[in-house]
Amino acid sequence: MSLVGVLFGYGVFLLLRLVIRGTELSSKLLATETHEFIAAVGCALVFGLIFYLITPLLGRHGQNLAKNIETDLQKVPTNEIVTGTFGLLIGLVIAFLISQIYSGIDIFYIGTVLSVLTYLFLGYLGILVATRKGKDILSIFSARKSSNPKAKGKAHDATPKILDTSVIIDGRIADIMKTGFIEGNIVIPEFVLVELRHIADSSDGLKRNRGRRGLDILNRIQSEYGIEIYNTVAEKSLDEIPEVDVKLLKLAQIMNGKVVTNDFNLNKVATIKGVEVLNINELANTLKPVVLPGEDMTLFLVKEGKESNQAVAYLDDGTMIVVEEGRRYIGQTINVTVTSVLQTAAGRMIFAKPKRN
Repeated sequence: MSLVGVLFGYGVFLLLRLVIRGTELSSKLLATETHEFIAAVGCALVFGLIFYLITPLLGRHGQNLAKNIETDLQKVPTNEIVTGTFGLLIGLVIAFLISQIYSGIDIFYIGTVLSVLTYLFLGYLGILVATRKGKDILSIFSARKSSNPKAKGKAHDATPKILDTSVIIDGRIADIMKTGFIEGNIVIPEFVLVELRHIADSSDGLKRNRGRRGLDILNRIQSEYGIEIYNTVAEKSLDEIPEVDVKLLKLAQIMNGKVVTNDFNLNKVATIKGVEVLNINELANTLKPVVLPGEDMTLFLVKEGKESNQAVAYLDDGTMIVVEEGRRYIGQTINVTVTSVLQTAAGRMIFAKPKRN
């Protein structure tokens, strides 16, 4: 910065000398080459000292500006940055071709002004059109890509999917990804990995096994589909949040992504904060076979129910069926008639009665 200040000071001296020589002051100021040399050195030293003194201030403001730019860029999807840059280059090339028309205009710098305005306008227009139509442009290239099993669920126009700890430990996410129903980049925040590692190192045997299962699921997803480990160290807004769930929702807002979870409470908080959530449990409940009142079923009654004279049976997908007046048939396979179906947050419950012959 001091060197820049010296060069800037010398430039100021040259400008002043040009102004003085172009006015009547040159006849009044009889400056020799020695005087001009002293004036040039003086201007260079003065501005070099000024730039040296303001360097800490500029450094602090520069760091804050860089952090703000970095934060803003993290909110912008990568595909928009790529398409925006491509659009900017195209706009500048077109502006260069058009500005050649103004090269012959040399009236009060009109040609230069028109060229600058053309570059600014077409550069901005190129960015705007590319970001607005970027999805259509990328879809053309993605349609020509050869089929690749590792590219399943990685469409460029899909929003990122951020996995939380519960859905990783659950393990069903790997099978869902295998079907190709999930599109977009799969993101694992670094703080989720830290939490998963702590669970895997827990002294409690059950927690330790769950954590190790989660790490195995991650390795499987990484090898078959690829995942993005999101480094949150540079994100100051996340460092100030102690709770993992709140960090997860904040990251989803920054990345404009969706949280994949099976945590019921996290789902509720995300709804309040306006963050989109893909709940694995809701998906599983939705895919369970539809049972209507009046249908006949064949069940094996396994145990007593909570109320008197009730028995409980289970379908292959785990759906619980409460059979009224079925206690005496426990341990037997009987035909029942569905009387009602109750959908709850925990799942679906079916009520039935033994079929009368």
